[in-house]
Amino acid sequence: MYLYCEEIEFATPEFDEAVRLRDKILRKPLGLQFTPEDIATEYDSIHLGCYTANNDLAAVLTLKPVSQKTVKMRQVAVDDALQNMGVGKFLVLQSEKLARFKGFERIELHARLTAVPFYESLQYLQSGDIFKEVGIDHVFMYKNLKD
Repeated sequence: MYLYCEEIEFATPEFDEAVRLRDKILRKPLGLQFTPEDIATEYDSIHLGCYTANNDLAAVLTLKPVSQKTVKMRQVAVDDALQNMGVGKFLVLQSEKLARFKGFERIELHARLTAVPFYESLQYLQSGDIFKEVGIDHVFMYKNLKD
């Protein structure tokens, strides 16, 4: 399957499409929805979309700078019709390249326990104890990007 990734500008139609995908995959199953305040906090984040050859949005993630050298990966969502097909892996690897290009040396994330094996397969490391976030068990993970 042909895929490509592009940065998505905040407050554009493409951004709205990305929020709809995140809502469908991450929020609705938990009975949650985004508020305008939630979305407003993302103005300074890097939004990355993964698209198919037909220019359909397949997956999205957000990179939120937490320091000059560290970025936090958030809101990773792959369209349910394309899950388990390598789309998420492609998106995460592309986000690492983009983060390196922008000068970041480390990516951190809060992984749902069901996603831990996925991130471990991409050399992310666990740190700390299990904690609850949006009512779901998570673990802190990170990857150093410096060569």
